[in-house]
Amino acid sequence: MTIFSKIIAGEIPSYKIAENEKCYAFLDIFPLVEGHTLVIPKTEVDNLFDLPPAYLSELVLFAQPIAKAIERSFNCNRCGISVVGLEVPHAHIHLIPINSIGDLNFSRPKLKLSPEALKQIQEKIIANI
Repeated sequence: MTIFSKIIAGEIPSYKIAENEKCYAFLDIFPLVEGHTLVIPKTEVDNLFDLPPAYLSELVLFAQPIAKAIERSFNCNRCGISVVGLEVPHAHIHLIPINSIGDLNFSRPKLKLSPEALKQIQEKIIANI
């Protein structure tokens, strides 16, 4: 069971943004920038492109209103999307508010935000969905 499956099951707490029967979105607790959100399928598949086509489509469609909410919540040019998939063996999409391509550089140091700051970010994004 991956850490993401444990988050979905409620065994590990998360700053949930949205959920439906197949997908779950929550804040990255070690974000590149404020608002960095992970969107994951509830099925445990390592590689995003190993998801069945209908499931992959649903994941992207589920992410769309969240990305729009991120754009409304933060001073950014757009919400960038990245699929890396090396950190956790569970398919996931990163939604990140960006102003330049450098904002998607995963070799940059991650932010260390307080639980209070993460809660405020969560509430801001949810309010804009």
